[in-house]
Amino acid sequence: MKIVVIADTHLPRGSRRLPELLLEHLEAADLVLHAGDFVSAALFEELRAYSRVEAVFGNQDDGDLRTLLPERQVVRAGEARIGLVHDAGPRRRREERLLAAFPSCHAVVYGHTHMPQIERRSGVWILNPGSPTERRRAARRSFLTLDVSGVSLEPRLVVTT
Repeated sequence: MKIVVIADTHLPRGSRRLPELLLEHLEAADLVLHAGDFVSAALFEELRAYSRVEAVFGNQDDGDLRTLLPERQVVRAGEARIGLVHDAGPRRRREERLLAAFPSCHAVVYGHTHMPQIERRSGVWILNPGSPTERRRAARRSFLTLDVSGVSLEPRLVVTT
């Protein structure tokens, strides 16, 4: 199973749009995970044209998205369980909080920081895709892909231009 993981797209905003490289990956995705801050429901609907979308709302999302989406959830991807949340709180002890909040997951995905993270803690992947549209303090814009086989996950950071 191929999963595309994104967060913090913040669309629409001016002439900004999803990068071509991300669109190519979306075409091949079995599942799209979005860790919040779409901003409007239009992007959520656009993503649903590509594949099944599981998502949570972020602090910048409009009222329609806050009604439609949960604040956090656990997604089944084949046999794997993936926790999904937007804001994981302050940097200090973040990974420990995420592990405690999603105790039976094989991975936990969060957004909000725009800083990519691929780290394994206590056998669980802690993942942040960064942002494909707004890098802020990150070196580059980015997203993640996850190849899933059984409960085994192979994350890969994809940098966009």
